[in-house]
Order: sequence, then structure tokens, then C-alpha cells
Amino acid sequence: MTAIMSLNQETSTTSNSENNFSTGQSWGALRKAWKGYRIAKVHNDNVRMTEYANKIRKIQGELGINVASFPNLGIA
Repeated sequence: MTAIMSLNQETSTTSNSENNFSTGQSWGALRKAWKGYRIAKVHNDNVRMTEYANKIRKIQGELGINVASFPNLGIA
């Protein structure tokens, strides 16, 4: 998703019973999680890839967007 599409949602918060992060903060965390996943994949670190995959799926669910699957890790 591009920055333009998320501009209207900047002030809203994601609905999470534990934390209330702004949508912008959630998108930033998602971007960093994907970056960490790609780095772990380059290093063939399955433990870290699984950690990041779970974080990615959690944040995507909180944002209400399609949740990614990771068939190489058995996460669907």
C-alpha cells in the first residue's frame, strides 16, 4: 500500500485490546517487520523468519488487510 492511500488513516488507531497504535505507527512496524524477514531469509535463519512472519501476520490482521502466508515456514 502506498503512503497516499494511508494518509487519510493517519489519525485513526488500530483496534487492539493491548495497545492503541496509530495506523501510521502500525504501517511503520509492518515495513520494519518485512525488512527483518527479508534479512533473516538472506541469512537462512528460520527462527528469525518465523518470528518476523508471525509479527507480520499479527500487524496485518490489526490493520484489517490481507494476511500473508509463508508456505516455506509452514505458516498459512
